[in-house]
Amino acid sequence: MSVFANLVEHLADLLQPLFGASAAAAAIVLFTALVRLLVHPLSRAAARGQKARTALQPKIAELRKKHGKNPEKLQKAVLELHAEEKVSPLAGCLPGMLQIPAFFLLYHLFSSETIGGEANGLLGHRLFAAPLGERWADALQGGALSGAGLVYAGLFLVVACVAAFSYRLSKRMMAANPAARAGGGEQPAGLGAVTKVMPFMSFFTLVTVAVVPLAAALYVVTSTTWSAVERAALYR
Repeated sequence: MSVFANLVEHLADLLQPLFGASAAAAAIVLFTALVRLLVHPLSRAAARGQKARTALQPKIAELRKKHGKNPEKLQKAVLELHAEEKVSPLAGCLPGMLQIPAFFLLYHLFSSETIGGEANGLLGHRLFAAPLGERWADALQGGALSGAGLVYAGLFLVVACVAAFSYRLSKRMMAANPAARAGGGEQPAGLGAVTKVMPFMSFFTLVTVAVVPLAAALYVVTSTTWSAVERAALYR
């Protein structure tokens, strides 16, 4: 924790001439961008996997005709097809899973009063009028139109816009793959439900932003925005 805290402090010092009192917030955004850059090769691989799974739909349709009356045999045949074609049905989940440790690291860093036995100096940093260690509920104590309240209003607006964009993108991708939309391709147990919920996942970010420290909320907002732009570029 202390090593990561020093990293954030050093990044904030470097950015201070440009961002002033909000340098630590800018450092978190930069840290998030660096994490996403590291994960980007996996995102590209996930996009290739998605296109490969789409290409398998005709073969999966044939398997459905052949084993339609035997769900277990159909499931096994589909999984064998994925293995034979070296296509992982779950590859798209990996980029998101690898970001979880970075999120929780920021969450704990800005939720702890002390680091290494000393007072956590990062809690004194702000994004404009909002302390990075406080939550939306704390901001509301000063009123929804207070400085901190307006910071959160801005974050919610960004998340809502990104969520709407991601929803439309997901629906367009599903419309471009009628077989998958209609259930023409078998998926591992539980994955079909995830696929149906996926277009709405970005809206759940609003809840996350409201309940975590502002520093972690910044990570979520930056990462969600990055994901939306990345998906638009990779899946076009």
